[in-house]
Amino acid sequence: MRRTQLLGAVALLLSSSIAPAHAGSLSAPQASGGSVAIRTDDIPSSWERFVDQIRPVPLASTLLASSNGGQVTTGRASWYGPGFFGNRTASGEVFRPGTLTAAHRTLPFGTMVRVTNLWNGRSTVVRINDRGPFHGSRVIDLAHGAARELGLMSSGVADVKLEVLR
Repeated sequence: MRRTQLLGAVALLLSSSIAPAHAGSLSAPQASGGSVAIRTDDIPSSWERFVDQIRPVPLASTLLASSNGGQVTTGRASWYGPGFFGNRTASGEVFRPGTLTAAHRTLPFGTMVRVTNLWNGRSTVVRINDRGPFHGSRVIDLAHGAARELGLMSSGVADVKLEVLR
């Protein structure tokens, strides 16, 4: 019961208390370099130690314009690999270990995309050759090799920026 109340209070805090920064606020860094202010004056003092553990997570991907005219999207990425080696991708090619390819829901097959891990700054260029991800609000599913290049093998998921190159 107590855990449910705490989770409900945190959800309420996140949904209704995001406001411009003022006295009594804390700022949490965003992956894009900006900050979001979380009002703390409405939180009971016994809960203040949990505020530092709240990390804003984008609810949906963000579409921006890039300097080269392509599109830039941010969101969550995951990876897939060993269980699918040897199978055919949606484009018809055989899925092989260590490839720098990825699955995207809508981008045309063959599209080259620069993927940047916003948690560690590492980036790589992948080729879209499959469809997915079909899990939650993830924006891209990376093949084993791309996930290794980006350093998200152990975490399984990461916040990323996608830049369509061609």
